[in-house]
Amino acid sequence: MEIYVVKAGDTVDSIAAIYGIEADTIIYDNQLIYPYELAVGQALFIATGERMPSRNLVVSGYAYPFISSWVLEQTLPFLSELPVFSYGFTYDGYLIPPMWNDDWMINLALSYGVQPILVLTPFGPDGQFNNQLISSIVNNEAYETRLIQNLLAIMREKGFVGVDIDFEFILASDRDAFTDFVSQVAETMGANGYHTSVALAPKTNAEQQGLLYEGKDYRALGEVADHVLLMTYEWGYTYGPPMAVAPINQVRRVVEYAITEIPREKIDLGIPNYGYDWKLPFERGVSKAVTIGNVEAVRIAIANGASITFDELAQSPYFRYQDNVDGSTHEVWFEDVRSLQAKFDLIKEFQLRGCGYWQIMDWFRANWLLLAENFYVEK
Repeated sequence: MEIYVVKAGDTVDSIAAIYGIEADTIIYDNQLIYPYELAVGQALFIATGERMPSRNLVVSGYAYPFISSWVLEQTLPFLSELPVFSYGFTYDGYLIPPMWNDDWMINLALSYGVQPILVLTPFGPDGQFNNQLISSIVNNEAYETRLIQNLLAIMREKGFVGVDIDFEFILASDRDAFTDFVSQVAETMGANGYHTSVALAPKTNAEQQGLLYEGKDYRALGEVADHVLLMTYEWGYTYGPPMAVAPINQVRRVVEYAITEIPREKIDLGIPNYGYDWKLPFERGVSKAVTIGNVEAVRIAIANGASITFDELAQSPYFRYQDNVDGSTHEVWFEDVRSLQAKFDLIKEFQLRGCGYWQIMDWFRANWLLLAENFYVEK
């Protein structure tokens, strides 16, 4: 496997000639579209061998029930787990199923030998994380018991194999009660043959301040959960200034702290499968980035004649462009095979359990081929 960075004057045919492979292979692997234009600075995945489906890494990818069936079928051969996003709950512990039927994706996952996982989230009526919902459950034994029993019933009914607890913005005063809730879920699930995971905000120290961090005790949660996901993304986010979504220097700091609190064989590294497009100038409280796919990002660069730059510190690609329609200036940060390779290298360096993608709604073939090159057995 090679990663080739496009230079001025390169064509698909000239790059194919360098490696002695068919141009169609490069086109297919990198989802290029006719007339197969390239952006200067674009990173291409170049396949030089074949792999067999034998992983030594646990791979999960969050998906909503409205995911394209084609995308899901393409992705499942690379997954170990399929977290279905998401199930909510009421203040008194009654479970709220997704708005869309998820039976089809659960059954499809099982047919591929992939474990379907129920994702539990405390979303309020506005669709946002609601810490009052969390407080209501974790501080009331009757409500907590009802929710856990409802979880157990739906898992038996639907065929889920595990539950993933994705609670965010937990109040600091609810930290220990939340840990106890996870412990109760894990105990009940374990007794019935299911496993329990918990998603963790990307902390770099035990005393980190902020609503995102104070309610989660890494050490205690690592002890009671079967495994955890480090949500190592969203440094660059919808309402923040332009920057890498998952800068590797920041991701490394989270992993270095996490392994001091949690056994590394319980840790999955979060990986973003998206980027953002910011209209400049950025104005806090006013600006709002547009979420884009990684393949889409490159097509935006090509369509607007932009060259792609790679930030060596963040190990992330980005570019600026002038919109051909309204003349506005934009800045885009996204993931490519170079930034993904940096994350895979981190997983190997720290010998982590696996990785989890947020999310798999957009098909990014080069990512999965690169994953196979790193963690599959060679033919």
